[in-house]
Amino acid sequence: MTQPVYDFRSDTVTRPDAGMRAAMAEAPVGDDVYGEDPTVAALEVRVAELMGKAVGLYLPSGTQSNLIALMAHCERGDEFIAGQQAHAYKYEAGGAAVLGSIQPQPIENAPDGSLPLDKIEAAIKLDDIHFARTRLLALENTIGGKVLPQTYVEEATELARRHGLATHLDGARIFNAAVASNRSAQDLAAPFDTVSVCLSKGLGAPIGSVLVGSEQLIEKGRRLRKMLGGGMRQAGIVAAAGLYALEHNIERLADDHSHARRLAEGLARHGQLTVEMPQTNIIFLTAEHEIAGAFADHLAGAGIVVSGRYGQQRWVVHKDLGDEAIAAALAAVEEFFSTR
Repeated sequence: MTQPVYDFRSDTVTRPDAGMRAAMAEAPVGDDVYGEDPTVAALEVRVAELMGKAVGLYLPSGTQSNLIALMAHCERGDEFIAGQQAHAYKYEAGGAAVLGSIQPQPIENAPDGSLPLDKIEAAIKLDDIHFARTRLLALENTIGGKVLPQTYVEEATELARRHGLATHLDGARIFNAAVASNRSAQDLAAPFDTVSVCLSKGLGAPIGSVLVGSEQLIEKGRRLRKMLGGGMRQAGIVAAAGLYALEHNIERLADDHSHARRLAEGLARHGQLTVEMPQTNIIFLTAEHEIAGAFADHLAGAGIVVSGRYGQQRWVVHKDLGDEAIAAALAAVEEFFSTR
């Protein structure tokens, strides 16, 4: 028999279930570049409603969604403030600088994922021809699986507005944040001018993000989408997966959080592993140097796939990993330490 493989690398590895595939097969479609795909239009309206924004724009990826938001808010030679660990700064191949000629001003994240308010304020440039013009504050929620405190978000966005900055939220996992904090996604999105909402992580759709904001910003974003090659034709086939995910896969994120907590507690039983207890579905751990390589090899041999190197690991729980996967992972870890 083939050994089962449990993939904890990311919540992007999920696969459409039967209900989602049926919705995709039955979706009415049209040419979305011409604005004629009814399923895409329905998805854009639905996400905008959930976020409390005027309109939405369906995009192939969260990376493109963030990039278009940055380019909609900033012109060439402008600057955006973001965290050193922010996806839009660290993990999107420098797109803002390369494609938008927008200068990033990174700030070191505090342990809770926030950007210290005094550091944000100190990073805002004076109106001086020597400096890039600071135009935008970009935050991320969740970041590293951590939920930004809403009181902090309100203070940070108010600071930005006081200095004439726009605000963008990378809400790739905003529904994880909403479920974990027992707040609505609309509450979390309210302080921001634009929000990027990913459908292909914990929600389980195979593709797509939706950028929401004002009519003016999203109209500019639609032109940028065409410029960047993000316009899709009969995209209702994949947009239907997003609609299905919003209907069926938000509340169940609580299961992922519960499974992650149980997994983390089991991992933390072993003294040679330093485990960061998760707030949502992402666990970070560090294995002591002496065992790091052997531990990673053992997990891989047992069919437990995680991301990381040099003893640092990230485990991400998602809808395709239930009780069986958690039990298998903990059994593999137990087996490793029982032989040492």
